[in-house]
Amino acid sequence: MKTAVEFLVEQITNSTMPVRKAIEQAKEMEKQQIIEAHGNKQKTKSDPDSIVTYGYTFTGEAYYNKTYKKTDK
Repeated sequence: MKTAVEFLVEQITNSTMPVRKAIEQAKEMEKQQIIEAHGNKQKTKSDPDSIVTYGYTFTGEAYYNKTYKKTDK
């Protein structure tokens, strides 16, 4: 599998694809690669002496949105 940067370089140097379209595809590829690399993370309380237990799942998409989706207000 190519990285988003490898794809973009290939498209810009060897293709008739418009640069803007190549950039948008590379951005989407990067997003998907980040989501897949992060995967689903789970955290649980590991203290066996505690009666309090908790757990949550943090998806790759939630990680991407929290880290890279900045909104201007």
